[in-house]
Amino acid sequence: MGTKPPPPLTSVASISSPLAPIAEFTVAYVAAACAGDAAQRMRLEQLLAACDLGERLLVSPVDTFALLFRVPEVLGDRYRIIREIGHGGMATVYLAEDPKHRRRVAVKVLDAGVSASLGDAGFLQQIELAAQLQHPHILPLFDSGQADGLRYYVMPYVEGESLRDRLDREHQLPVADPIQLVREVADALDFAHRHGVVHRDIKPENILLHDGRSMVADFGIALATQVATWEAASGRGHETGRGLLLGTPHYMSPEQAAGESVVTGQSDIYSLGIVLFEMLAGVSPYSETSPREVLSAIGRTPVPRVDQRRRSVPPHVVAVIATATEALPADRFRSGRDMAAALVNPTYRHGTDARPTRGRWKAVAVAAAVSLGAVAIAAAAMRRAPTTPGVVRVDVTPVRGQAMIPGLSGVEFAMSSDGSRFVYVGESSTGWTQLWQRSLDGLDAIPIKGSAGAMNPALSPDGELVAYTAGPGIVVLPVRGGTPVWVVTRGGAPTWGVDGTLYFIRDRIVYRLPPGGMPEEPFTTPSDGIHTFPQALPGGQGLVLTVAHGAKERGRIAVVGPGGGVVNEIAEGTMARYAAPGNLVFSRSSGTLMVAPFDPKALRMTGTPRPLLEGVKVKLGLASQFALSQTGALLYQQEASQQRDLVWVTRAGGMEPFSSEWTGSFESPALSPDGRQLAVVMRGTNSASVWIKRIGGGPSVRLPLDGQFNVKPSWTPDGRAVSVSSERTAGDPEWRIQTRRADGATTAPMSPALEIPGADPTWSPDGHWLLFRRGFIGDADIMGIRLRNRTASDSGPIPLVATRAGERNASISPDGRWLAYTSDETGRDEVYVRPFPNTNDGKWVVSTVGGIEPAWAHSGQELFYRTERREMVAVRVATRPTFSVGSSRALFGTAELVSSIFSPQYAVTPDDQRFLMIRQARGDVAGALVLVLNLIAQPRGAAPR
Repeated sequence: MGTKPPPPLTSVASISSPLAPIAEFTVAYVAAACAGDAAQRMRLEQLLAACDLGERLLVSPVDTFALLFRVPEVLGDRYRIIREIGHGGMATVYLAEDPKHRRRVAVKVLDAGVSASLGDAGFLQQIELAAQLQHPHILPLFDSGQADGLRYYVMPYVEGESLRDRLDREHQLPVADPIQLVREVADALDFAHRHGVVHRDIKPENILLHDGRSMVADFGIALATQVATWEAASGRGHETGRGLLLGTPHYMSPEQAAGESVVTGQSDIYSLGIVLFEMLAGVSPYSETSPREVLSAIGRTPVPRVDQRRRSVPPHVVAVIATATEALPADRFRSGRDMAAALVNPTYRHGTDARPTRGRWKAVAVAAAVSLGAVAIAAAAMRRAPTTPGVVRVDVTPVRGQAMIPGLSGVEFAMSSDGSRFVYVGESSTGWTQLWQRSLDGLDAIPIKGSAGAMNPALSPDGELVAYTAGPGIVVLPVRGGTPVWVVTRGGAPTWGVDGTLYFIRDRIVYRLPPGGMPEEPFTTPSDGIHTFPQALPGGQGLVLTVAHGAKERGRIAVVGPGGGVVNEIAEGTMARYAAPGNLVFSRSSGTLMVAPFDPKALRMTGTPRPLLEGVKVKLGLASQFALSQTGALLYQQEASQQRDLVWVTRAGGMEPFSSEWTGSFESPALSPDGRQLAVVMRGTNSASVWIKRIGGGPSVRLPLDGQFNVKPSWTPDGRAVSVSSERTAGDPEWRIQTRRADGATTAPMSPALEIPGADPTWSPDGHWLLFRRGFIGDADIMGIRLRNRTASDSGPIPLVATRAGERNASISPDGRWLAYTSDETGRDEVYVRPFPNTNDGKWVVSTVGGIEPAWAHSGQELFYRTERREMVAVRVATRPTFSVGSSRALFGTAELVSSIFSPQYAVTPDDQRFLMIRQARGDVAGALVLVLNLIAQPRGAAPR
């Protein structure tokens, strides 16, 4: 007894278009199979050859048929299924409409085998784990549920393509693209692994490409521990009670393929190494086609060298793939962060190729003739040798087009040992900073190629290499240009020892890196303060450094012996530099250079410090802008007049003046909640005051405040008062917060409770909380005081974000539920978001290439911040039901606009369409750069100039 066959199907299009035609085909196929109509079944199978669903329908027509009808029916009340957009061994993905939020989403429905293996508890466990993974390169989780036997979860629908789509189109990618992509994925994996989640299925299909960055998908069914093993794929039998092996054979690690019960993050590292190989070679490292043959080869057949298939792959990238795909997990990279760091380290090698090289820094140097002349008048002065040579001053300020621009912290220039040239942080055409070098016998500076993003330069003793801070680490580069070498993945502010040792700052102390490159090791012992600005003393006799105690005028000069260890503070000051023979030059926060006789062997001053020079630029009270050569030449930057203009800036970067007649040394503009008034800091020579001005015209009113320095105004939510950071008394390094009426009608504080120690006040939108900063940079914490509905346990300051890292720039979302801030926990400043006030309930990374000065849009749907490229960025965010990060867009460059690592130097208008910012004059970008000869040799008592 048979069944009447269905009408014939006439086109492949009718099969592969959306759900209804596919369902019709399924009915036709099942009917033909049941009727025993071999001819009709063969015809339908031939039509399926061009249909993505063909193999599934042939293998399991009943299950596929059920999904096609059940998913829209079961989820119809919550999501409107549009079409299927993908299917893998573990789930089917549908494009759907979320009517509640008016957005398109991707709904992933677990296949029956995976769903049954996980069970209710396992599924909930995976969803809870996935919900914790909020990272810029991880596709976030929107929703999840179970209905009528279906288990599903919901993610954003990403416009773009997968890495598999791009590989199918291009086969082999330009070398730079895989390096950047793998660094992003490795960063995401590092984040997930630190949260106890192993992905287990890293492959091109699960790497999405969107808006210029990669996002890892499918973390929704990643397992923190092994829950199942699939033996059928390897040909060893049918499914067992142990469940399913999660993964794709061509990308599985050996331990995954063997069905081991515990799989660690090194398994994902292996898979990512295979993906990197495929992007460069154009094919998988295994030529076998069947899952059984692939699984048999994994771990037994070494992954071939990728340069055997593509000779242009750099040696260090070849070494990265070799390390990542080692058969033993212990031989692979320890973390995604280590893998990412190796990808940008041209000296990285693997196995027998990783032979230590003497004088690594010499190996990367480019031989070049160095001009040893000087500016004519300077050179003549240096050749004279009277008993007391006269002082010579020469203006060496770089010309426009080669101008200096300030970095976020540290020093901006360095001088060679022989005094013949200097390097400095200057402008570039891309918006990044870059290094320039200037020989004193030339009129123009020359850019150092490959130094994008550089800060804190330091020249090697022979002058051939420059080390500098870039992002979270330190790079060494030949001064004539070449390949940057990442020698330290986390640290900053480098300086050279005479033997080629590099000293740098990490975790508030000094580390050192020997000339051979390994291992890094702590050099100073932690103390009460941050160890910074080290300089090696002659003959390897130790270091002189600064200990920053967290506030204005709290720098202390310290020394440590050749073996490192405990530092000994010897004087008040900052940025100490040894000048032969027997002098120590250092700065005071006022900009006065001091000199004192110093014994480098005994590590002590042998006389009283005397003033040497005034008017030196000092940043943040600590970073004095001067450099010394061994010949006694002094290079310093003058404190500029800092005349600035307030400007309105559109989202497209258009600029217009705030007021044609109001100029001054402005800082920290803050618009009132209604956008009708401005509070801004006006700096004087030795003071800072806060002024209130009505937008659109009218007089400006000085806010009556105690203290000589008053900075960082913050409006109360009702717009009637302003809170300000103030010195307690003139010269006192500690800060307090004062609150005053904006109309200046009274000098009395709004509330005695607000006279609290701290800086950088920030109000919550409901007025229930006042947030502030305690500490300086590396030891800064975000604190808060609850002003309403307080209990006995929270009557005083409450730590909100207080870790070993430095947290600053607190900003609360308009709905009062989220706290954005800046932290240097990775070694460079990035923007993060936490729930508020329960800040320990989660954390999301918002920026990806460095970020400071976060500020919320009034809509609550965007976060603004500035990147290391000096760009203003707008990031789309969702704040309900939980926080998630969407796409980001660079709005405009901000190279000529004032920025700060402490608080936003801009304000957003209520309609989120304009920014009130501070445009700096050229003299503020970089004060005059002056070369001084013979100053230190002047007799004691000579008047400084």
